[in-house]
Amino acid sequence: MNGEDRLTLEQGLLLALLVVDTVLLALLELFFLPLRIGVVPVPVTVLVGAVTTPWLVWTTAKLVRPALSWVPLAVWVLVVFGVGLLGPGGDLVLIQDWRALLLLGASALPGAMVLGGAPRRPAGRGPGRG
Repeated sequence: MNGEDRLTLEQGLLLALLVVDTVLLALLELFFLPLRIGVVPVPVTVLVGAVTTPWLVWTTAKLVRPALSWVPLAVWVLVVFGVGLLGPGGDLVLIQDWRALLLLGASALPGAMVLGGAPRRPAGRGPGRG
């Protein structure tokens, strides 16, 4: 492991802050998913997840390191499934209907798409690269 592979203190702090943001947003999205106005379900946290999860992946790639841009997405998935299925007191927090699928699809898929297109370091000049 050379000096370029190590995170600076600033990068480590930024990554920790982004992970904390990811955990808090995943919990918010999970706990407010069953929100209703009267009898009408209003899963507004799906929109929050659709915007924030890809943004966290992109921000990690830009501010910390592209190779670590998977961390927010992995943390989000672990929190949603961990707390959702093994919630406080063993309760099932992740509701079992279309809103849960919508949350997973609207948050994890765009995050994965951003992860697939995350900015990479430019390739160095090696043999055969002009």
